[in-house]
Amino acid sequence: MHRTLPSFMDMYRDLIAAPSVSCLEPTWDISNRQVIELLGLWLSSLGFHVEIQELERQAGKYNLLASIGPEPTDGSAAGLLLSGHTDTVPWDEGRWTRDPFTLTEADGKLFGLGSADMKGFFAFVIEAVRDLDLSKLKKPLRILATADEETSMAGARELHRFANLKPEYAVIGEPTNMVPVRMHKGHSTDCIRITGKSGHSSNPAAGVNAISIMHEVLGSLKTLEQSLKDKFHEPAFEVPYPTLNFGHIHGGDAANRICACCELHMDMRPLPGMRIDTLNDMLNGALAPIRERYPNALDIIAMHEPIPGYETKADAALVRLAEAISGQNAEPANYCTEAPFIHDLGCETIVMGPGSIRQAHQPDEYITLAEIKPAQQQLRELIVKTCF
Repeated sequence: MHRTLPSFMDMYRDLIAAPSVSCLEPTWDISNRQVIELLGLWLSSLGFHVEIQELERQAGKYNLLASIGPEPTDGSAAGLLLSGHTDTVPWDEGRWTRDPFTLTEADGKLFGLGSADMKGFFAFVIEAVRDLDLSKLKKPLRILATADEETSMAGARELHRFANLKPEYAVIGEPTNMVPVRMHKGHSTDCIRITGKSGHSSNPAAGVNAISIMHEVLGSLKTLEQSLKDKFHEPAFEVPYPTLNFGHIHGGDAANRICACCELHMDMRPLPGMRIDTLNDMLNGALAPIRERYPNALDIIAMHEPIPGYETKADAALVRLAEAISGQNAEPANYCTEAPFIHDLGCETIVMGPGSIRQAHQPDEYITLAEIKPAQQQLRELIVKTCF
């Protein structure tokens, strides 16, 4: 037993008790420093070299990289990276029946904010390496903890700041019930803003009605939606084509005024391999005729930096290994993760962790007690097979 290393349950309890909400609303947003400091303390006690970096794009938020084992002398990629995010979504006080920051055991489950998505993953990882003889590592083992995955993915966008981060394999511990995930779609969110000219409704020619122009926009976007469906296809997904969704629309202020402004918020989800630029070009092309008819009236505003899709090939060594260890065939996922940014390090990348994605962002979030030991053993086997 390492003197400064708590038990698995105590680590879990401490992680849940450390608030690390990331939210675009400043009144909710909390630094993840407390979680990072706990991880740094525990991993240092196991002999890891720990590097902590404050984000350049987000003051008060931190990434951590812990490393142990021999690095290749030629600078080539080697070893395993186990990665997770330290932040959680906000919680709905009216829907939680338990304190979200107190780990609660009941009905064969562990309840708490971040128990599944995904602070608890770090307790699994540390428990998996606790009793391994790390002096016998043949390849480096690295543990990455990132900030702000639930909002901007700012932490994952700054991985280049860690010198010589070149794993051969990477596993992101999002909750998949330990089923390997080898691909997911990307995500972009845009605001389409129409700026017209107000006037009295009795004389339509006295103004420019933004809602009327938005009607044309919606028609063009529906045509784009069908074009995406016709041109791109990936049968591995349940929805095998890129999607476009109209999520929010608002405009105008009174029935007897010509509407001067109307906004549509929409998202698009490209398939793996599709470039974000391709998607943006198609969006701009679909709306170009409307821009020509109404000069200076239409703006497309990105609401966050886009997230590309990602894919690791079905016959990749890590995919085959994860399938053998888990006894589950690799699958695609409909949600986004940090995988494309980690994949860009040049490593085979999968998403695979304890807990269910159905618990993510839900009140009374939990993992089951029954999955703890099997998941710990599977993570330990991944480490042994790739690093020893």
